[in-house]
Amino acid sequence: QVHLEESGGGLVQAGGSLRLSCQHSGRVFSSHVMGWFRQAPEKEREFVAAIRWGAGTTYYAASVKGRFTISRSSAQNTLFLQMNTLKPEDTAVYYCAKNWRGYSTVPNEYDSWGQGTQVTVSS
Repeated sequence: QVHLEESGGGLVQAGGSLRLSCQHSGRVFSSHVMGWFRQAPEKEREFVAAIRWGAGTTYYAASVKGRFTISRSSAQNTLFLQMNTLKPEDTAVYYCAKNWRGYSTVPNEYDSWGQGTQVTVSS
């Protein structure tokens, strides 16, 4: 059973930064994609960023491009999301997820999910 666990969320002021981590329970294969999604109260879960594990190719939602950076440590089976210049609209529960089939922005196409970590940005 694959287990993913997020950490690093918290409360920050607008303009501040947070770094999220997601620990995968085992080795992530090079063909897999891992991504970050977020969900605000009463909103749909939305794509934030993704990375092809082997090649390191990155993808971002327009709303975060230029502010967030997704990266990974293959040796530690860990996914990261560096979030800079945070805005109140970034407030959400952030989830990491794995897609063994490839890159997608669709939540239903991801196979494994973490429990989420809360990010709150105050103005």
